[in-house]
Amino acid sequence: MNAFRKVIGVLPGCFVLVLGSEAAMAQAPSFSCDKAKAGSIEEMICTDTALSSLDRKLADVYAQAARQAEKEQPPVLQAEQRGWIKGRDECWKSDDRRGCVEGEYVRRIAELQARYRLVPSIGPVTFACDGDPRNEVVVTFFQTDPSTMIAERGDSVSLMYVQPSGSGARYQGRNESFWEHQGEALVVWGYRAPEMHCKKVR
Repeated sequence: MNAFRKVIGVLPGCFVLVLGSEAAMAQAPSFSCDKAKAGSIEEMICTDTALSSLDRKLADVYAQAARQAEKEQPPVLQAEQRGWIKGRDECWKSDDRRGCVEGEYVRRIAELQARYRLVPSIGPVTFACDGDPRNEVVVTFFQTDPSTMIAERGDSVSLMYVQPSGSGARYQGRNESFWEHQGEALVVWGYRAPEMHCKKVR
């Protein structure tokens, strides 16, 4: 800003230059590009308007989540975000670095919106599995982009993202999947776990 003040004292039409600076700031990511290393993922974000916009959106969503997480015990949000940044920066290993970075942002935004209930939702909806009413999976659907759901089974919780499907609604998590059609669902809960047949009960 001091640099612009010096220019104002010398050049006519400097108001246009100030506006240009403000417009550039509006297109910049949430972090300072001055320290971005050449060839780094951060530098790529700084030079890509769409990725910069996603970074600003994530910063806004993270701020909303942080307000919801003020009393969270244990306080994991900040640590998870640092871990996410490290994962994002690993996209330099990808054959499609830009696509990798964009996907990381889109999924992280949706994850925070769902986990901290920042968008409208449907549910919870309970499914009883394999004919045992005690074997329940409780799901809540969130209007994120892409669509997400949070499923709970006992003490376990899984965040899942919508997947392409010829019929019904199919979601995939880390080691869990949920495929629902007309009140019935096929659920896999855990790595190499058997498929469960579940029915909506409420």
